[in-house]
Amino acid sequence: MTLSIGLIIVLTIYVGLAQLDALSAQFGFYSPLFGGMVTGLLMGNVTTGLLVGGTLQLMILGVATYGGASVPDYLSGSIIGTAYAILSAKGAQYGIGLAVPIGLLLTQLDVLARMSNLFFQHRADRHAKLGNYKGVERANLLGILPWTLSRMIPVFIGLLFGNSVVNVINQYMPAWLMLGLKTAGAILPALGIAILMRYLPLKKFFPFFIIGFVMMAIGGTTTTMMSVALIGLALAAVYMLFKREFKPTTANGAPAPQASNNDDDGEVEIDD
Repeated sequence: MTLSIGLIIVLTIYVGLAQLDALSAQFGFYSPLFGGMVTGLLMGNVTTGLLVGGTLQLMILGVATYGGASVPDYLSGSIIGTAYAILSAKGAQYGIGLAVPIGLLLTQLDVLARMSNLFFQHRADRHAKLGNYKGVERANLLGILPWTLSRMIPVFIGLLFGNSVVNVINQYMPAWLMLGLKTAGAILPALGIAILMRYLPLKKFFPFFIIGFVMMAIGGTTTTMMSVALIGLALAAVYMLFKREFKPTTANGAPAPQASNNDDDGEVEIDD
């Protein structure tokens, strides 16, 4: 199974641009649905592309890289999976079967991309201390490289050599390297949550935080993020309802003036 080199280059450039879209404008080109559709359109079988991309899109609904968490790269998986589903004429299920392990494997490369990007960010810090704003701009622009290359190189290799390359990588990658990447990937979400908590008003709304934490801790497979989010929305609505209902009023029924509390502005909830 082979693709023309021209098509491989076009799809490789597309995944790089889609990754830039995910980091900036977010028009949606980074989604698996778009990846599958564009691949299917270029190969003359949009239906298979939509089936592969749409199925993968359903698998990541509500999933995002909050706080630096790494998630499966189903965009790259949708491109490679769609391409070989069409080439092999085995249908969308075959493409989905290829795309899922590819997306999971590229999670580790996302960790490497984030780690490599630190080099350019530290250079930007040094330029900032020297007042060299041009150097800061240049360092941040160069920081695009690890993000885009972490998608472009795997897609190019995957399309050029076929799905067997994924099995070879999984088979021959050293166990210590895979363990290190998995460990780093497990630490990043925890670090990201800690960073987010630092700027959340937990002192004021800690009861809601406790409710959400307990639900996820003891709910097991019966509790989903969607259910917790809906309960959080309901609690927020109840909070606003009671806040409006019991708002102090003057003798004529007008709302009483509220004393400003500037101490809460920009408050950091978790101390160093």
